[in-house]
Amino acid sequence: MHLENIVIDAVDPGRLGRFWQAALGTEQLTDVPEGFETRLHLDGDAYLDLCFPRVPERPTEPQRLHLDLWDAGDQAGTAQRLRDLGAGDLDIGQGDAPWIVLGDAEGNPFCVLEHRDAFVRTGPIASLPLDTVDPDAAAEFWGWLTGWADADGYAPRSLRHPSGSGPLLEMCPEPRPKPAGSKNRMHLDIRLETGDDVDAIAEEILARGGAEPDRGWGELPWRTFTDPSGNELCLLRAYDA
Repeated sequence: MHLENIVIDAVDPGRLGRFWQAALGTEQLTDVPEGFETRLHLDGDAYLDLCFPRVPERPTEPQRLHLDLWDAGDQAGTAQRLRDLGAGDLDIGQGDAPWIVLGDAEGNPFCVLEHRDAFVRTGPIASLPLDTVDPDAAAEFWGWLTGWADADGYAPRSLRHPSGSGPLLEMCPEPRPKPAGSKNRMHLDIRLETGDDVDAIAEEILARGGAEPDRGWGELPWRTFTDPSGNELCLLRAYDA
């Protein structure tokens, strides 16, 4: 199994998806009324897809997963290019932080980071900071789930694709507990490989502190779980299943 998708809820999937496609220079996969998908290529055959499913209302819960973008050697210039694409400046209490906080085409906060050596080989997405109750426990959980390995970063624990390329998945101490019954506006999808036993993997998720809540969404072609910090994730069927 491997980490395949970064999923961002969208009221207008096409508009939000095209913003991020232009921002990141990704390859468009699908553009239909109910969803937009675009692919970020990493080294070799590795990739991450950004998926934008339609939701009826813009999410308002605090964001527990967001995108940090590489400065491409010019933080101010990178931020201005994103403003020209439709991003807007946001004040989320960052004060005089060295990064620039912007909102995407639907107001989701993201950051353009100042230059940091650890992000030189990441590509346009430098990191994926994830709010966690216990960064060490979260790193063990997500490392097992994705196959990503410990890497040098700026959070208490960081993971990276085994190729050593692409963004860091950063385990950050949560500033506040996740509100009961809320759903993250961004989550990660795990793709099963041929021969993976979904029931055995589900049992292991539960044994490692995750959960499989019943959201009342009916029968779906994937299974929805939460990690030990309550962050949603989906297990997607193997392509030949």
